[in-house]
Amino acid sequence: MLDRTIEISLLFDYYGELLTDKQKEIVELYYYQDLSLGEIAGNIKISRQGVYDHLHRAEEALKSYENKLKLAEKNKKDSQKIDKLSRAIKDSKDINNETKKNLLKRLQEINKYI
Repeated sequence: MLDRTIEISLLFDYYGELLTDKQKEIVELYYYQDLSLGEIAGNIKISRQGVYDHLHRAEEALKSYENKLKLAEKNKKDSQKIDKLSRAIKDSKDINNETKKNLLKRLQEINKYI
């Protein structure tokens, strides 16, 4: 369940604005506020089955967007490259400490933009 929660939360960060308002609301209540389907149903005045249907369609839409656009996958690969570069800089014996600090600072700045 935790893996699914992490996956949907990550995809929601990338593609949440592409969902309907109702889907966004239900995803936020379920994954971010940890409400049950029954609690959500009571809060937004629809049936528990209606909440489930909206949630299921939202999850499928998020996965579909990622399958087509691959933004989360690309970001993960870019972050791994940045981490690898950071380790290489830290481990390098050919670079002085001041240059290492400058390079690592620039990598952090780059990482903010990806």
